[in-house]
Amino acid sequence: MDKGSQADALVFFGATGDLAYKQIFPALQALVGRHQFDLPIVGVAKSGWDVDRLRARARASIEQHGSFDAPAFAKLAALLRYVDGDYNDDATYGQLRECLARATRPLHYLAIPPSMFAPVVEGLARSGCAADARVVVEKPFGRDLASARLLNAILHRYFDEASIFRIDHFLGREPVQNILYTRFANRVFEPMWDRTHVRCVQITLAERFGVQGRGRFYEEAGAIRDVIQNHLLQVLACFAMDPPAGGSVDAIRDEKSRLLKSVRPLAPADVVRGQFLGYRDEAGVAADSRVETFAAVRLFIDSWRWADVPFYIRSGKCLPVTVDEVVVEFKRPPRDTFAENCPDSPNRLRFRLSPDVVIAIGMRVKRAGERMAGENVELVATHRQGDEMMPYERLLGDALRGNASLFAREDAVEAQWNVVDPVLGNVTPLYEYPVASWGPPEADRVLVPGDAWIDPQVQ
Repeated sequence: MDKGSQADALVFFGATGDLAYKQIFPALQALVGRHQFDLPIVGVAKSGWDVDRLRARARASIEQHGSFDAPAFAKLAALLRYVDGDYNDDATYGQLRECLARATRPLHYLAIPPSMFAPVVEGLARSGCAADARVVVEKPFGRDLASARLLNAILHRYFDEASIFRIDHFLGREPVQNILYTRFANRVFEPMWDRTHVRCVQITLAERFGVQGRGRFYEEAGAIRDVIQNHLLQVLACFAMDPPAGGSVDAIRDEKSRLLKSVRPLAPADVVRGQFLGYRDEAGVAADSRVETFAAVRLFIDSWRWADVPFYIRSGKCLPVTVDEVVVEFKRPPRDTFAENCPDSPNRLRFRLSPDVVIAIGMRVKRAGERMAGENVELVATHRQGDEMMPYERLLGDALRGNASLFAREDAVEAQWNVVDPVLGNVTPLYEYPVASWGPPEADRVLVPGDAWIDPQVQ
């Protein structure tokens, strides 16, 4: 299918699953209501359902996880079709081909485990449903570099790279989009966006809650695989990449990939892993589990712009607050003119991605009085949420239009795995930490002498 052509049908495998219930149906109603989406929507699963039950499931999904809009839902319900069958059975794909009728440019969304990608894409190819089609695949894109390459090889047997859309919902969030826009729409940042001025960068994704009944899933993932390898390395790329050249769809992805390829692979000394007390009591978790629910890492980018600047990433569950935040800490002035001997640098740029959206600049100003003494303050710009698109609404709409700019490309995915591959598994110690703490105190070991963690504060 041509890069810019509009798909004429949407097929989603895993139609009765958890992801469809929490994310896909609300996004589809938004596409129908806000964007006049008017294409056949075919759900595929092996659940013994019919289309009426799928419509009831869609309504329950939107009522619980979206905002029910009666006219938009009526249009969505009319567009829905359903194929019930085994993903390993050719008859399933024969039914799908009949259901697609005259559609010749379908978008196939695989909201299924990666272990099922091979039989599904092979079934699509044998039935003719893969011709001139696109495919969307959900993360995780493998469990390590080798499995990611294997998955890519399977997909490339039947789809070229331009037709493969690797979805990471984090990239569809409005605040993440705002990182790129703020950086490259304002010239003020570029002169100081380098090793000469930046002391360190800290990226924090903290969750106050635990695994919420998903212990079995988390045992197969852990913090490094679940969020650092994908979401947070992409955020790092948004902050550290060079300005894109030209206006093509691939311009931003080219620069992200170039940056990610220059990130030095992690060594054991760059990583501290933790596990919150009580994790092993969760359903589905092994009594002797060595899976991390917290990780702190120190990264370096081997480029002229960022040489020797530490990038710290910290993520975990059962921390004091739920917040996503990036702080760029600038170097102190070369001389302390007012002899205040401040231990930390007041000059910071803070991007909060959630729960609220904030851009803040930290600086030191004079405190009222006769003495030339100061205090640290922040100039804060708070974004008030308006009629924003949900991540899946944005990403599904882009995939249907053939716009791949917010999707992970093969070379970027493999570069991200290359960064974390050396520290996957139990190659580093695991430290326990209390619930509602900022992880194990050993996390300080990844800090360069003189640096300190900047703990986000949530009102």
